[in-house]
Formats: sequence, structure tokens, C-alpha cells
Amino acid sequence: MIDLDIRQLQSFLVVARELNITRASARLHISQQTLSTQIQQFERAIGVTLLVRTSRGVLLTPAGVELERGGNVVTAELGELIERVRATDRGRLGRLRLACCPYATALFATEVADVMEAAVPGLEVELTTVRTPPEERELLISGDVDAAFMWLPLGDARFNHAPVRSDPRVVALPPGHRLADRGSVTLAELAGEPIIRPDIFLSEENLCHWIADPRPDGSAALLGPVVPKVEDCLMLVARGKGVWLAPEPLSRWIPVSSIRWLPVVDAPNSELALVWNADAPHSLVARMIAEVRKVTGWPEG
Repeated sequence: MIDLDIRQLQSFLVVARELNITRASARLHISQQTLSTQIQQFERAIGVTLLVRTSRGVLLTPAGVELERGGNVVTAELGELIERVRATDRGRLGRLRLACCPYATALFATEVADVMEAAVPGLEVELTTVRTPPEERELLISGDVDAAFMWLPLGDARFNHAPVRSDPRVVALPPGHRLADRGSVTLAELAGEPIIRPDIFLSEENLCHWIADPRPDGSAALLGPVVPKVEDCLMLVARGKGVWLAPEPLSRWIPVSSIRWLPVVDAPNSELALVWNADAPHSLVARMIAEVRKVTGWPEG
């Protein structure tokens, strides 16, 4: 059996990503000479040439391309194995604490938790529901949860995130509204409508996406009342105080008889993302991203 050094494999994978010894050595915090020696020792151990130097960096040989492809899988699986071993030593295989909001992502999170626990036997996915995205953010900051489902853009560089689902936009109108009998609307047709805003936004960037500001013609959205809760938006819509723009899933989880939901054909989609903090179990987060994307049909790559 070939005696392989996992550090040499990891070093090779960094070089394969960077295609440059100088950049790779900086990422690994080792000297270029040490990195070159590791790669040479690795090549001798397996008996093949993995890369060739050029005037601009390095190129992978066909053998190197194949090793990069399989090596990423090996290191990911090794990381998961180590995490499972550590969890077993603590008396449990693993736990992933996930936050979600009612209406917005709670039912979706339930489906995801079931899928994850089926895919990773012994894993426990612990769900915590909160009312607003700012509450999700506070749980991530405090470390009380590992990850959360939130719509982008976050406007907060403290967290990692990966989009997992793209949702079309809809608008809530009162039944007697001039557009209520249409099959769909455009943002131009909503130009004179005040946009009701729940006080749940994480940043100015987050707010501008939700209210579609600016509009495609460069004009500003007409701002309506600010309310403390999502449910209050629907009450004001029903009373004719404005309209509300939201991701399409909310129209299914909040089906109010006094509200008419219509697709907004030219509003940018809302991307739902898995968001996690620096201390989250990364191998479980990576596995969850992969499993969720299978559920949602998110395109590979």
C-alpha cells in the first residue's frame, strides 16, 4: 500500500486551485521551497508527474487533473469522518442547530432536517424558529445556532452563505385594487403604489432588494408605512394602505382571503441561502448545502 501524507495531498490541492506556487505557499503559510519539496515527494510516492511549471505558474497534467477531482472528495470525506469520530467520542454522532422563520422557511427547514438525518445516520438536526431575520442573525452571532435559512442579500460580511433556492417575487394587493384581476404585473405598473415595509431588514442593501429600489427605469420606489411584523403588512394591504412585495413562498404560507397575490414578472428573484457562522461544523454545513440543492434543483456549478 502506498504511504501517503495527507498534508502533501492538501498542499497539492491548494496548488491545483491556485495554479501558482507563490500564491499557494502564501495560502498555506509555508515557503515556496517547502511547498515545492512536498509536491516532489508526493509525486515520487505515487510515481506520476502531477504538474509542470510554466512562465506564468503551473499547469496540471492529466494525472494531476484526475487527482484534484478525486482528492477533493477524499479530503471532504476525511473531514466528515474525523468529525464523526470526535462526535462519537462525545457520545453523539453530530448535531446541527438550524434557525428558521415561520411562514418564510419553517416548513422548508423541516423537510431539509428530515433529508439530512436520513442522509447522515445518527445526525440530529435541531430546529429553532424565530419571528424575524434580525433574530436569526443574533442567534448566529451568539453561537446559539450553527446556521440559518435567510434571503439574500445579507449586507453583513460576518457570515458565510451559499444560495440554495431562487424564488420569484409576488405582490400582495387588496381584492378591489385596479390590478387585482390581472394575471401578473410589472414594477412599472406598481410605480404609484406605496410599498409597506415590515421592520425586519438586515441592511439597507437587504431593504432595497425587497422593495425593488431602484426600479428598472431608475426611479425610486414609493415608500409606504413601516410595521413591526410581517402579519401587519397584510392587514394594511387589506385596508388599502399600500402593497407588499415578497418572495413567492410567503404567498403559500400566508394565504389570506382578503389579499390577492400576483407575480411581479420583472422583479429580481429572491435567493434563499444557508448562512452559517465561523464555528459551525463545516463538513455538516457542506453536506447540508449539497442535500438542500438536490431538493431545490439548484443548478450544479
